Amino acid sequence: MSLYEHVIISRPDISSTQVDEMVNNLSEKFAALGGKVVKTEYWGLRNLAYRINKNRKAHYSLLQVDAPSDAIHEIERQHRINEDVLRYMSIRVEEFSDDPSPILAKREERKRRDHR
Repeated sequence: MSLYEHVIISRPDISSTQVDEMVNNLSEKFAALGGKVVKTEYWGLRNLAYRINKNRKAHYSLLQVDAPSDAIHEIERQHRINEDVLRYMSIRVEEFSDDPSPILAKREERKRRDHR
C-alpha cells in the first residue's frame, strides 16, 4: 500500500461538526476499501486565495492515509459527486512526518507570540 496526504476543502456554510462527521465517514470508507487513516487534522475555516463557487472561505481538513491507489481513486470519485466538497487533492508521499503540519505549526507559533 502507498502513503498519501489527502486535503479536503469543504463549503463554509456547513458546521465544523459536520466536517468532523465527513472526515469520520471518509475514515470508514478507507477502511472498507482496504486502507486506513493514520492521522487527521482540522485546519479550520480559512480564507481562500480565490473564489470557488462564490465562496470566499472554506473548511480545510488533512488526512494521512495508508491505502491502495484504487481506494484513493474511489474516494476522489465520491468527492466529485459530493456537493459539500469544493476541492480535494491527494499527494503520494514517501513517509509521514510526526511533526504537525505547517498550518498547525504556524498557528501554534502565532499563539506563543501573542502570549508574550
